[in-house]
Amino acid sequence: MIFQEMNKQQLKDLRDEFSEKYNQLKSRNLSLDMSRGKPSPDQLDLSIDMLGCVNDESGYKAENGFDCRNYGVLDGIPECKKLFANLLEVDEKNIIIGGNSSLTIMFDYITQCMISGAGEKPWGKQNVKFICPVPGYDRHFSICEYFGIEMITVDLLEDGPDMDKVEELIKDPSVKGMFVVPKYSNPCGNTFSDECVMRFSNLKPAAKDFRVIWDNAYCIHDIAEDNDKLMNIFEACKGKESEDFFVEVTSTSKISFPGSGVSAIAASEKNIDMIKKRMAIQTIGNDKLNQLRHVRFFKDVDGLKEHMKLHAEKLKPRFDVILDYFEKELSGKGIAKWSNPKGGYFISLDIMNGCAKKVVSMCSQAGIVLTDAGATYPYGIDKNDSNIRIAPSYPSIEELKDAVEGLCICIKLVCAEKLLEN
Repeated sequence: MIFQEMNKQQLKDLRDEFSEKYNQLKSRNLSLDMSRGKPSPDQLDLSIDMLGCVNDESGYKAENGFDCRNYGVLDGIPECKKLFANLLEVDEKNIIIGGNSSLTIMFDYITQCMISGAGEKPWGKQNVKFICPVPGYDRHFSICEYFGIEMITVDLLEDGPDMDKVEELIKDPSVKGMFVVPKYSNPCGNTFSDECVMRFSNLKPAAKDFRVIWDNAYCIHDIAEDNDKLMNIFEACKGKESEDFFVEVTSTSKISFPGSGVSAIAASEKNIDMIKKRMAIQTIGNDKLNQLRHVRFFKDVDGLKEHMKLHAEKLKPRFDVILDYFEKELSGKGIAKWSNPKGGYFISLDIMNGCAKKVVSMCSQAGIVLTDAGATYPYGIDKNDSNIRIAPSYPSIEELKDAVEGLCICIKLVCAEKLLEN
């Protein structure tokens, strides 16, 4: 029955029922964590043989004869550049190999723009604004907040950001860019449509130093057989003036090991040259032994994709536990809706307005840790107080069952109380 159609006595009975269930939940002394999209231990085990891929017998040299134990090779060994070039469908000359984290690359790139600019005056000497699709990735917002970049929100729709709003906002020359996750967005799991990607490629911002950080973190993180397809942004930009607007990043953080993966940048020749000039001051080269290890383990982009099928076998049952329970316990009650992604690491849950913070707090008191309510919005402010990011990857199946059961108890209790207040 829809909660909003219940009379006062029915809501009181519901509140009392779920208050009792909540007390029982707390008495179980659970300790469950769904706060971040970390691979589970059994996912990490999938790459364990990688650790033996570089040793005395296999040798330490790249295919061009370079000794990967030594200094040098600023932008990455050739075979690793080829691997990422094939993954992102760009030329090898448009690739730079980074360290273990694409987040570091993004922070570093914004730092460079703040200090030296993106072909124009340094951003640090300008009033800089960024467009932020919401709900979105909290670490993108943290970077903007750290540098004092003003964040302007636009709604993330099923096929991508509200491009009508984006096209209007970029008429302001102080709007310098955006962070986006174009495939299996964090947390909604949306993938930008071809039309949306084409509209990005046709953007005509007033700021000539406009940049879109194309955070393609989940480019091959499919969990459904009918997986989403994302148009190549650089193909869409061919023959246009927009190629320099896009800096694409990705990594193997959720493919191999988050703590020791390999990241990459794909960008126009102009942007690659600018980044390499800064890198030449910053480092003599990233971890080439790790680059070699990854190439020897995966071999090529087909090997990467086959490896991701193994991850999907671990992830899909976890997503199914959450989605099946939501359908059974929350569907048709007028208090919640959720995404059903075909890949990525998250499920976006929207509950009745004004309830998310209390639900997250009550879950925490019962030993179920969720991402902070509001984290998917700039400055941690969700004006509707409704969105909760669900990260199913790390707990075991049995732990997930306990966690989602507890979450649904808290949602029903808080929503009943909210309606009684009103």
